[in-house]
Amino acid sequence: MSESTTLHERVVIIGSGPAGWTAAIYSARAEMNPFVIEGGISRTMIPGGQLMFTTEVENYPGFKHGVDGQTLMLDMKEQALRFGTRVLTEDVVEIDPAQYPFRLVTTGGTEVFADAVIVATGANAKWIGLANEERLAQSGGGVSACAVCDGALPHFRNQVLAVVGGGDTAMEDALYLTKFAKEVVIVHRRDELRASKIMAERALANEKITFAWNSVVTEVFGDDVITGLRLQDTVTGEERELEVGGLFVAIGHEPNTGFLQDVVDLKDNGYVKTPIPWRTQTSVPGIFAAGDVMDDYYRQAVTAAGTGCMAALDAERWLAHGGVDAHPGEVAAGH
Repeated sequence: MSESTTLHERVVIIGSGPAGWTAAIYSARAEMNPFVIEGGISRTMIPGGQLMFTTEVENYPGFKHGVDGQTLMLDMKEQALRFGTRVLTEDVVEIDPAQYPFRLVTTGGTEVFADAVIVATGANAKWIGLANEERLAQSGGGVSACAVCDGALPHFRNQVLAVVGGGDTAMEDALYLTKFAKEVVIVHRRDELRASKIMAERALANEKITFAWNSVVTEVFGDDVITGLRLQDTVTGEERELEVGGLFVAIGHEPNTGFLQDVVDLKDNGYVKTPIPWRTQTSVPGIFAAGDVMDDYYRQAVTAAGTGCMAALDAERWLAHGGVDAHPGEVAAGH
C-alpha cells in the first residue's frame, strides 16, 4: 500500500499467531469484516509467530499424530481468509488511544482507523544469542524455548538434556523434562538459583537433575541436530564441552509491546494488563488483548487461541452495545 493509503475498519487485529487468527475467524464469522495486520519479517519473528519455528506440535487438540507448526498456522490463516479476513503484512508502529476511531500507523505508512482493536502480537523468547543456537531452533534441530511444547517429542527421550536458566521457569522446565530425559543438566551463570525456594528445592532434590554452576553456553555444536555445548566457567574462564541431545533455553520472554508504551496499561514485566479477570479488555475501552502478549503464565498455543476467541467475542459485544458512543469520553480518558 502507498504512504497515502487510509482505511477505516470495524475490527483491526494486530498479530498473526494462534490468538490473532482465532480472533479473525470468530470476527469474520460474526460478519465484522476483520482486517489483520499480521506483522513483517525480522530476525526473530515472522508472520505466524513462534509456531512458525516449531517443526512438530503434539499437544494441540485435534491432531492425533501431531502437526507441523507452520502447517498449523498457515491452515489457521486459510480458515480466516475463507471467511473474508483481509491481511496486511506490515508492523504497527503507532496507536493513538485518545482519538476515536483509533488511529493506527504501520511501517509502510498505511493509516488505519479502527472502531475496535485486538492486540495479539505475542512474545519473543529470549535466546542466548549464538548463531547455531538460533539456526537449530528454527530448523527443529533440538534447540527449543518451550519444554512443555517440545520436551515429549521422541528425539528428546532418554537423552541428556540441558536447560539454561536459574529462575522458576527453568526449574519447571527441568522438572518436566525429567519425565522423558535420561538426565537434565541445568546450566546457570551463578552459584545459586534465582528460583523461588520451593522450586529450587524440588530441582535440587530430583535425582535426574544435575547442575553446571557458574557456567554459560558459548557455543552450540551440531549440523542437522544438536550434539553438544561448550560451557565457560564465569569465575575461572575455563571451558569444557558437554554432550547433549537437546537444549532448552529458559531465560524468559519479551512481550511484543514496544509500540504500546503510553497506549494501554502494561504490567511491570511489559505484558498487557487486563484489569478484569477472564476478560480481554485493556485499560482503554475498545482495545482488547489476546495470546502471549497478555499471558505471562501459560504461553501455550491452545490458550492463545482460546483468548483470541474471547477477544473477538468481547470486541463484538462491545461494538454491539454501542462501543465508544455508548460511553462518551471513556476512550479519550484512556487509563
